[in-house]
This record gives sequence, C-alpha cells and structure tokens, in this order.
Amino acid sequence: MKKLIPSYVRVPALFFAIFGLVEYFVDSGDKPAFLEYPIIMLFLVLVLFILIAVEGIVGSIENVLFQSLDEAGKARYLANTSKVPEFKKAKALYHKLKGGETPIEEEHEIILDHNYDGIKELDNNLPPWWLYSWYASMVFAVIYLFNFHVTGSSDTQYEELDNEYAQAKIEIEAYKKTAKNLVDVNSVVLLTDVADLQIGKKVFDANCVACHMADGGGGIGPNLTDKYWILGGDIKSVFHTISEGGRSGKGMISWKKEGLKPLEMAQVASYVLSLQGTTPAKGKDAEGDLWQPEGTEDTTTPAEQENTEALEIGETVSSNN
Repeated sequence: MKKLIPSYVRVPALFFAIFGLVEYFVDSGDKPAFLEYPIIMLFLVLVLFILIAVEGIVGSIENVLFQSLDEAGKARYLANTSKVPEFKKAKALYHKLKGGETPIEEEHEIILDHNYDGIKELDNNLPPWWLYSWYASMVFAVIYLFNFHVTGSSDTQYEELDNEYAQAKIEIEAYKKTAKNLVDVNSVVLLTDVADLQIGKKVFDANCVACHMADGGGGIGPNLTDKYWILGGDIKSVFHTISEGGRSGKGMISWKKEGLKPLEMAQVASYVLSLQGTTPAKGKDAEGDLWQPEGTEDTTTPAEQENTEALEIGETVSSNN
C-alpha cells in the first residue's frame, strides 16, 4: 500500500481522516472543534508533525537499507520500485491544464516591446485551467443574475435573512408558550389549571397572608376579594405589582427581588384573581378604584353603588376634618 500511494497523498489523507473524526466525535456546537477548543488545534498540529516525521524516518530507514544491499539487491529493489503506478493519466491532465511552457532559450521570440527599468514582459498564453475557470465564472454569473435578479425564483441573501428572522421569531414565541419561566408582564396570561392555582395558593400562604389574610380579606394590605384595585385588577397589573412592588412607601415589596420566579409570580397572581367574588371572614373596606375589564359594562348593583358613594363621602369628610 505504501508503494501504491505516494507520501504527498498519504499524509494529507491520514491527516484529514483524523481531522474528520475529531470533528465528528467532539461536540462543539455550531463552531468547528479546533476553534471552540484551541487544544484540539494543538493536537492536530502535533498529529501532522508526527505523520511527516514518520514518513521522514521511514524514508531514511529505507535509504540506509538500500545502501546496505549489494548491486544485485539494489537492482531488484529499483526494478520493483519502477512498477509503482505513476498516475500517468492524472499527470497528463495536469500538464494539459497547466499549458505549454516556452523554453528559456526561445523566450526572445515572445518578448513584448515593453521595458520598465530593465524588466521585460513575455507574451505567454494564459494557462488553460485559468481560461476554463474564467469561462465557468461568466456562465455562473449569467445563471446567478437570471435566477436571483431577473426571475426571482430564488431568495437573495437579504430575503433569506429576513425569512430566517421571521422563522426565528415564530420559534421563539412557540418556545415561550412552553417555557413558562420566561413569562414577563407583557406575555403573562391568566392561569386556570388546577395545578397552577394550587402552587399559587402555596406561594400566597407562604408570603402574602401576613398582609392580606389567608382568605384574601385584607389586613395591612388591601382586600383582594372585592372589585376595587389600587394598581389595576387584570392579570398583567397584578403580576406587575407582585414583581415590582406597590406604591412607594406603602409596604408592598418587589417579590422579584425576594427570589420569586416568573412562573411563581404568574401562578400567585392567577390565584389572587381566583379570590374575586369570594366572601372573606372579615373583609376589609374597599380601597382604590372599581375595576372593570376592558369591553365590559359596570355590573355594580344600586346598593353597592350607594355604599361606595357613602364610603367616598365619608373619606372626603374625614380628610377635610
């Protein structure tokens, strides 16, 4: 095998085989392994050095052994070496693509009438490989122009980028729907699953009963069972109040800073809203403004309206006194 494959083919082939195995087995994400882990680049350089060194050592050993042979042995060795394939077709193709070279003794025939400080120019023919590449690039340019800018049958790089951004946005939104811990005040929705409400109750019992009582009737904090809210009574408003805290100096702290996760805040906010309409044992008087969801009419009964007006009048008189 060694005689059939020259060293200048064998060494790159072995090196790139090892390189491919490294890239296959090393998990480096979107980056090549040798860029993600610089130690791998050092390893590959070492492998290349070893491969070249092995070829040099083997060649030296063969040379020493050849010199130790007698004349008959050397003749047999050279005869066997001459049987090695010379890739004649490949060599012929190479010389054809490289083109003919004008012998040095005939260069005077193709010297152009140019002289730049003694530097003369030869009128050599362009190598066939260069000409073929040039012709191929022109054909490619015509096809590319027709495909992308005339018929528009393929997306340009800018259109591909826009499509990838749009697809990424869709995938992010889909991911957010399943990744509840990424919820924020803009994406939070009212949770109605029993499991979510049960967890919300546990969070409420552990952190909120000191101010709002276990049944939500209110103590230091306001009553959570009526229709009156100081900072808004929809899920986004309640979530924001829990996350960022209440009015400055009014006691409601930011539970985000206290370590509650976004999902836990969404669950406890949903649980708080589930207390609407319940009857606490000692419900605190209403505080704030009557909250009506957008697009709904005021369903307050006349008796509730009279009580509210009386309460507002009483608060006004008290403040005037």
